[in-house]
Amino acid sequence: MSVAAETPIPIATAAAPPRGAGLWRVSTLGLAIFTLVASEFLPASLLTPVAAELGITVGMAGQLVTATAVAGMIAGPAIVAVLPPVDRRWVMVGLTALSVVSNVIVAVAPNLPLMLVGRALLGVALSGFWALSLAVVAQMVPAERLGRAMTVVNTGVSLATVAAVPLGAYVGEQLGWRATFWGVAAAGVVTLLLQVVALPRIGSSERSGVRPLLDTLTTPVVAAGFAALALLVTAHFAAFTYVRPLLDRVEGLGVAGLAGLLAAFGAAAFAGNVVVGITVDRRMRAVLVTVPLLVAVSTSVLALAAQTSVVLVVVAVVAWGLGFGGVPTMVQTWLGRVAPERLESAGGLTVAVFQVSIALGAAAGGMLNDVLDVRAAFLAAGVAGAVGAFAFSRVSTARAA
Repeated sequence: MSVAAETPIPIATAAAPPRGAGLWRVSTLGLAIFTLVASEFLPASLLTPVAAELGITVGMAGQLVTATAVAGMIAGPAIVAVLPPVDRRWVMVGLTALSVVSNVIVAVAPNLPLMLVGRALLGVALSGFWALSLAVVAQMVPAERLGRAMTVVNTGVSLATVAAVPLGAYVGEQLGWRATFWGVAAAGVVTLLLQVVALPRIGSSERSGVRPLLDTLTTPVVAAGFAALALLVTAHFAAFTYVRPLLDRVEGLGVAGLAGLLAAFGAAAFAGNVVVGITVDRRMRAVLVTVPLLVAVSTSVLALAAQTSVVLVVVAVVAWGLGFGGVPTMVQTWLGRVAPERLESAGGLTVAVFQVSIALGAAAGGMLNDVLDVRAAFLAAGVAGAVGAFAFSRVSTARAA
């Protein structure tokens, strides 16, 4: 049977994968997420040389990040709404191909407008891939192993968070900033080929349109969980966006200590993702409360101890990384538990909640930093994180109606 003639397998009747096949298939999605998130973060280390070559200000070059975020905020739910019931394997491959095209456009662009187009396409690819990943993974592994499978996917996020900025800076210094985008485009091509080989036929049990999104969003248990998630993500970015000004107050830390501490945060986030993946399938309620509490307590401690104790600062930063590193796997596994028939809609809405909350957190933290003090941003994050923990504790793990 030709590929064009294949009928996608409905979620409810998808066959169980051979032993070991699920991990291999899921790993290709994790690699794709790594290349997508690395592409998203690359400009952070390249704004100065990009601005210099194009003859623009660093602030204008910074809009490369904004273009990706804005496009992603819209694209996540929009892609879910417009997709017909076609084989999701080819949708994921197509989104990976779109990320390759976006990086090639940025690599060759002679001006900022064309670069912004490329970065907007990346936002579409990243958000679409992220929105569909939970529903796709749920068809490749048994339900009781969904948390561990999502850990494999989200390991790509953790690795990209830690590696993308320093690697981009190094390659950009050695070969020029355009070479970094060519490099990540090449990695995308390899990922695309692996997906073509590894992914099985993947169907969808959801109808397209706005109605499924609205139905999912207005389901009480899902809406309550999204509210808790919004509080948690807003809290994190209200503080993390301004972590440098706070850590600059720590006596004896220095530039090398700061770099080491941020690396420790990244390593802890990686560990947090792994720990949550191991435990969330069996200890859902405990994870839902512990993760936001770690964010709440650590940001509060940093606000109070930044000028008094280096040891407390180090412990708090590591605890913060452990907590927030597990958020994506925690939320996606919880959605798989409470809304198993609405995973695509839930995935699209999760992307939108993340993007809006990132923007709100950065804006709120900036306002508190300018009007009061950077410690006020961290204390506010602690309060919001604690409220988020309480909200998650009230969310039932019963299946949504």
